Amino acid sequence: MDISQFDFHLPEELIAQTPLKDRTASKLLVLHRKTGRKEHRHFRDLLDYLTPGDVIVLNDTKVLPARLFGVKEETGAKIEILLLKDEGEHTWEVLAKPAKRLKAGTQISFGDGKLVGTCVGEAPDGLRKIKFTFSGIFNEILDQLGQMPLPPYIQEQLEEQERYQTVYAKHSGSAAAPTAGLHFTKEFLENVKEKGINIVYVTLHVGLGTFRPVAVENIEKHEMHAEYYEMTERTAEVLNAAKEQGNNIVAVGTTSARTLETIATKHHGHFQASSGWTDIFIYPGYMFKGIDGLLTNFHLPKSTLVMLVSAFAGRENTLSAYSEAVDRKYRFFSFGDAMLLL
Repeated sequence: MDISQFDFHLPEELIAQTPLKDRTASKLLVLHRKTGRKEHRHFRDLLDYLTPGDVIVLNDTKVLPARLFGVKEETGAKIEILLLKDEGEHTWEVLAKPAKRLKAGTQISFGDGKLVGTCVGEAPDGLRKIKFTFSGIFNEILDQLGQMPLPPYIQEQLEEQERYQTVYAKHSGSAAAPTAGLHFTKEFLENVKEKGINIVYVTLHVGLGTFRPVAVENIEKHEMHAEYYEMTERTAEVLNAAKEQGNNIVAVGTTSARTLETIATKHHGHFQASSGWTDIFIYPGYMFKGIDGLLTNFHLPKSTLVMLVSAFAGRENTLSAYSEAVDRKYRFFSFGDAMLLL
C-alpha cells in the first residue's frame, strides 16, 4: 500500500498546543465501523457506549523526564538526547541531536557532572547507545535534570508536567505518553467501575515509534521500533472471561491495542500473562484478534497510528471521520479530542 493513501489535510491551528483544564471535557467522535455512521459527543458520554461486563484496557506506563541537555566534555558543544530504551547496566538507547557530534567514546556531562554519559555505540537515524555514570539513584537524578519529552508539534510550554501523564501512570519507562488515556480522571474511572465495567492494565513503554515517521512509499516495507510490554495474570484472566461471555474489550489507545494484538496473535486469540518486545505493525489487511473497540486520539497524517485506526475501522471510514473532524474543528494529536471506534 502506498503511504499517500493515509494522507489528509490538517490545518495547523487544529493541533492542540495545551491540555484542556478538565481532562474529561474533550469532544468524542464515535465511529460505527460496520455502517460508517458518526456521532459527535463529549468524552463524558463514553459510558453510553459501554455495558456491564465490558472491559477497558489502559496502558499504565509512566513517562520519564527523558529529554536531557548536556555538553561534550572535550569541546563544550551542546548535545540533546532522548532516552528510549533501558538496556541494563545503566546503558540506554537514545535519540541524539545533533547525532553527528556524538561518536563512540565521546563523553557528555549533564547538570555540571551530576550525570555523565559515554557513547558506547552508534546506529543509523540518530540512535546512539549511552552508558551513564552517577552517584545516587538514576530516576531521582532524571527528575532533577530531565524534561518531559513533549512531541515536536507542541510549541507551547507545559505549565504542569503531570498533564502529560495519565492519572494511573505506574511503571516508568516511556519516552511519550499513551495520550488516549490523558482524558481520564480518577473520578471518571470510578464512574466506569460503578457501571460494572471492568478496568484492567497492560504496560507498553512507548519508544522511538512515536517520533519516527514512515520514510518509505510502500508502507509494507516500514519497520517498527521494538517496544517492551507486560501483561499480568489478572489482566489475562479478565480478558479471557470477557471473550468467553461475549463482552466487548475496548483498548484505550493504540499502545494498548498493539499490546493486546501482540499477545492474542501469539496465543491464538487468547490472552496469557507475558512480557517481551513487540514490533507489531498494524495496517489495513490485518485481522484483529484481541479487541472489539478502540478509544484513541486523532493522529498525524501518514503515520503508523492512522494506519492502525484504518485497519480497525476501514481506511475510507477513517479518512471520512477525520475529514468531518477537521470541518467541525476537533483538536488533534496529544492534547486533542478523542475518537471511539466500535
